[in-house]
Amino acid sequence: MKDLAYLSGVSSVPLQQALRHLQTAFVNFFAKRAKYPRFKAKKKSRASAEYTSSAFRFRAGRLILAKMADPLDIVWSRPLPEGATPTTVTVIRDSAGRWYVSLLCEDPDVQPLAVTAAAVGIDVGLDHLLTLSTGEKIANPRHERRDRERLAKARRELSRKAKGEGANRRKARQKVARIHARIADRRRDVLHKLTTRLVRENQTLVIEDLTVRNMVENRSLARAISDAAWAEFRSMLEYKADWYGRDVVTADRFFPSSKLCSACGTLQPEMPLNIRTWACGSCGTTHDRDVNAAKNLLAAGLAASVCGAGVRPQRRTPGGQSATKQKTPRREP
Repeated sequence: MKDLAYLSGVSSVPLQQALRHLQTAFVNFFAKRAKYPRFKAKKKSRASAEYTSSAFRFRAGRLILAKMADPLDIVWSRPLPEGATPTTVTVIRDSAGRWYVSLLCEDPDVQPLAVTAAAVGIDVGLDHLLTLSTGEKIANPRHERRDRERLAKARRELSRKAKGEGANRRKARQKVARIHARIADRRRDVLHKLTTRLVRENQTLVIEDLTVRNMVENRSLARAISDAAWAEFRSMLEYKADWYGRDVVTADRFFPSSKLCSACGTLQPEMPLNIRTWACGSCGTTHDRDVNAAKNLLAAGLAASVCGAGVRPQRRTPGGQSATKQKTPRREP
């Protein structure tokens, strides 16, 4: 068919890989693990092509794809691990018009680290991106806020362009996309450094199971929560822990980490968000809200990992009576 003649201009492997991905999407849909597959939009979706080992040659740092005579002119971000052989190559063009080549290979340097007794509870927040049970607080870089004025100006310029396929509108759209890409790149760089450090230093890492999707429905905090990227932080922490033989324990989202005294176990009846420092009515200990929450998360995570999910820190109300039963910390599957 003449309408499909353009498909012969590229290797058949990326086309076959697209069909395999579609099959996987339908399998996940019928297994009720995902929603119904959506077609990729030409203008909005990330353009990519995946090549398996039969459709590319990689020799001495030179990459040649099927149906291409010359090697790609690539500026390598880092060399491949010594002795590693790529099994899959993915060529990507992002919304900012940047091209990337991603090579999938086995890295022999990624091995489980030596077992250590160190453990840490991690409380995420907005004033501070992370608060550790050790008392350390890691500042929130607020990447989006730093570029907010520039982004708003670029969006205003885009809105003034006539809608359609004009060159001016395309340039304005790419300008907006480049600012978003700059923000995302800086955010990802910070999260990679933080998660790598935490995984290398600690054997057990305890975090809270937050429903970020529901939290961003708060219009007052949605932008700040999205900029903090808690879900991306958790994802990085989990896969790096899996690489290096560490344990990530997830405390239940209903565990009252902020209202529980980490010194005596007293459960406070209320703890509004505007209270950042409070004193326990039973033992008199003064707590920093975030550090106290991190300590409680650590205690709950250690109890869950050692004795099972049914064990949790002792809790009681200021009057000495047992607190209402809460959902207990659990380990992610």
